Amino acid sequence: MEAPNLLSHRIEEQSLGLVDRYHRLMLVVGPARSGKTTVLRQLSTKRSWPFVNVNLALSERLLDHTSRNRALHVSSLLDQVTKESPGEVLLLDNTEILFSTALRLDPLRLLQRIARHRSVIACWAGHYDDGLLTYAIPSHPEFKQYENPDAVVVSTVST
Repeated sequence: MEAPNLLSHRIEEQSLGLVDRYHRLMLVVGPARSGKTTVLRQLSTKRSWPFVNVNLALSERLLDHTSRNRALHVSSLLDQVTKESPGEVLLLDNTEILFSTALRLDPLRLLQRIARHRSVIACWAGHYDDGLLTYAIPSHPEFKQYENPDAVVVSTVST
């Protein structure tokens, strides 16, 4: 695992180029307990970038909907959550809820859509290797895999 200060510096440095991209999305990719949350919290404090715990914010809003209707409303609810946090850069942590099979989402496409008009730096609990972005293991029901995602990827695992 990379030292938090080095990871924070790499994220800050690469965030400068996000404004020139179609999808202004950066994914901070690494396994659980690899320092993603710590670094995003530090950047939030240092740069005054809004920090959103996606699991918490969406879960609270989804409680008002039946389990059957949650999949229909989750995208617009996430839009509400992100719009409540003003600024040019938004930090999204604890994004695991986006992978729930019950919500029937494409997490990468959803994050890319949010990152069309502002820079979004989101944690992604998974791996990135040789242009292949994964979430979970192939036998897991929430497994997702993307080849050459249209996002800047910063891995917590130094290679």
